[in-house]
Amino acid sequence: MSEKSILSLKNISKSYPGVQALDDVSVEFKKGEVHAIVGENGAGKSTLIKVISGAITADSGEIIFEDKTYSSMTPHHSSLLGIDVIYQEFNLVSSLSVAENVFLGNQVKRGIVVNFKEIQKRTKEILDSFHIDIDPTSKVKGLSVAYMQIVEIAKALSKDVKLLIMDEPTAPLTNVEVDMLFKLIKSLKEKGVTILYISHRLEEIFEISDRVTVMRDGKKIITMNTADTNRKEIINHMVGKELKEKFSERNKDIGETLLEVKNLCGNGLKDISFEVKKGEIFGIAGLVGAKRTELVRMIFGADSVESGEIFFEGKKTKIRSPRDAISAGIGLVPEDRKYQGAILKLSIRWNITLPIIKSLSRFSVISTKKESKSIERYIRALSVKLSSPNQKVATLSGGNQQKIVLSKWLASESKLLIFDEPTRGIDVGAKQEIYALINSLAETGISIILISSELEEVIGLADRLIVLAEGEMVKRMEKPEYTKKKILNYASGNK
Repeated sequence: MSEKSILSLKNISKSYPGVQALDDVSVEFKKGEVHAIVGENGAGKSTLIKVISGAITADSGEIIFEDKTYSSMTPHHSSLLGIDVIYQEFNLVSSLSVAENVFLGNQVKRGIVVNFKEIQKRTKEILDSFHIDIDPTSKVKGLSVAYMQIVEIAKALSKDVKLLIMDEPTAPLTNVEVDMLFKLIKSLKEKGVTILYISHRLEEIFEISDRVTVMRDGKKIITMNTADTNRKEIINHMVGKELKEKFSERNKDIGETLLEVKNLCGNGLKDISFEVKKGEIFGIAGLVGAKRTELVRMIFGADSVESGEIFFEGKKTKIRSPRDAISAGIGLVPEDRKYQGAILKLSIRWNITLPIIKSLSRFSVISTKKESKSIERYIRALSVKLSSPNQKVATLSGGNQQKIVLSKWLASESKLLIFDEPTRGIDVGAKQEIYALINSLAETGISIILISSELEEVIGLADRLIVLAEGEMVKRMEKPEYTKKKILNYASGNK
């Protein structure tokens, strides 16, 4: 790692109505280092990288890149300088091929015509470095979330990148894919590329980074050599107090069967049977591609069932659409909260009350008093950071957007709540809040189906679980018997 600085930020500040997103932040990034940026949701991490990339303009401060000073950046200018960002939310054109996405805006041409054979060849070379077999000619819309993330990374590598910013790059990846990503990061570092690495998975910070900067409430708290600190110290700097990381025990009062699935087929799944009891947290474990999300989408009516039966509250139920599921008392907090869980362009108010609009209305007129009371209740219960209920959901941090999605289903008084990757992209402090919330919901008698790629979450929260592998159920497990090693063994297809 070179001691020479490639990027320095000096006294960067940025505010929005009612929120100081960045407060006089100064930090330096060295050439060829992996520099982690950590902090709770709302700490200012995303705002900081948007200032660097030119997506937003700071109110004050300087950006010094390769010894040249700029008062602001634009996305085009930062790209020309060799700065690229892989955002947590994908920036892909689903109707185009993998190769076309990788070289979008950076086309290789033969005369005035795009040389498709050449971009397909170059794309394959980049993907081969991952040891990932993705057809460069396949459409992006047919890829899994994990493979979409890999295409984003390949797109950045197709350019002459000097500083690469990665925002939660491993969130949708399997352990094998994470290992491949880390190898790639190390090879980029050896070539002198600087990596700004944002992740809520602190174990990754210790494995991959040289230095770590902690942010809190829009301020830079401290920058440390990763080798000189530890997990507890970083967490304490992040939250400003000592935080005990554990899954709290709950008062279990598990009742009769609420949901029963019999021989369910469709959506890539074969002959799935299980039951979920009232007040139970039921886990669905498996690797990326195991069809966990596809299973709960069928239960929620978002995808069609080819064969099999679903019983809810002891009655055979035909759920043909999400509307049917919601009417029955089933809610889904989806993996992709940006596009499936929330309406980003609408206000917090509308997102929370949309499913319960009828109960808040009389003669087609909404009771603003009831509406405000309901909104205030869930905003307070989930500690949502906002300036006003009229604020657009798009302006919130990732963790607070997740809380709004949760608020919507809590307000609808669902009997069964499905959580698909509920803590994806959420910091350690917010995770504890989500864990406590899931436990408290189960204590009130609500049934929970939990999907998480973080096995310690499934192990720590679920009373029982099933393991899926390539669309088949390979194992049922009770809490006393499951361990991370056993679950991974079954998830890899070992029956």
